Amino acid sequence: MEALLDLYQRPYNPDEPVLCMDESLKELQQAVYFPLQTAPGRPARFDYLYKPAGASTLLLCVEPLHGWRYLQVRDHRKFEDWAHFMRDVLDTYYPHTSTVHLVVDNLNIHTPAAFYHTFPPDEAKRLVDRLTFHFTPVHGSWLNMAEIEFGVLKRQCLSQRFASRDLLNQAIQAWFDTRNSLSSKISWHFTVAEARTKLRHLYPSFDP
Repeated sequence: MEALLDLYQRPYNPDEPVLCMDESLKELQQAVYFPLQTAPGRPARFDYLYKPAGASTLLLCVEPLHGWRYLQVRDHRKFEDWAHFMRDVLDTYYPHTSTVHLVVDNLNIHTPAAFYHTFPPDEAKRLVDRLTFHFTPVHGSWLNMAEIEFGVLKRQCLSQRFASRDLLNQAIQAWFDTRNSLSSKISWHFTVAEARTKLRHLYPSFDP
């Protein structure tokens, strides 16, 4: 935990960016009845009935100190999905960066092995060599700032129904394009000193 908190306290360095990555699930729901149209002084009204239309996996990566984020909507959450997502992030947005610090939780797909499972050895090694992994503690995924970004996404974009993956993808694309244009950053204040005070139950006790 303390190593991760120290990482968050480093000043912004574009040559060694800190990225936080996480995933979530969004259920797709088709309306049974058409919503009532809006009118002056009357908000849109939706019937509570819906038909399940599957679910989509959301893969999110955010660079908190730079105010940049990127999302992909996929049908699955497998080794291949994560590996392709991370390759897109590295090669498209950080092509000249030799070291990227990646904060992830302990999900089994968040490992260098995912690249070797997906790509030929030379390509997998090329990607792995560019990443420095930083894992959140077990039961400590709240230390991943990507969860903060997902909270904003859910409040501002995902509170509505989406009938298809295409509609969901369009809404998410518009959302993160707007967030990126504003360079919306995440300000992290929880430090090692605060952890030692507020989470004393995690530290061994020493008799004087």
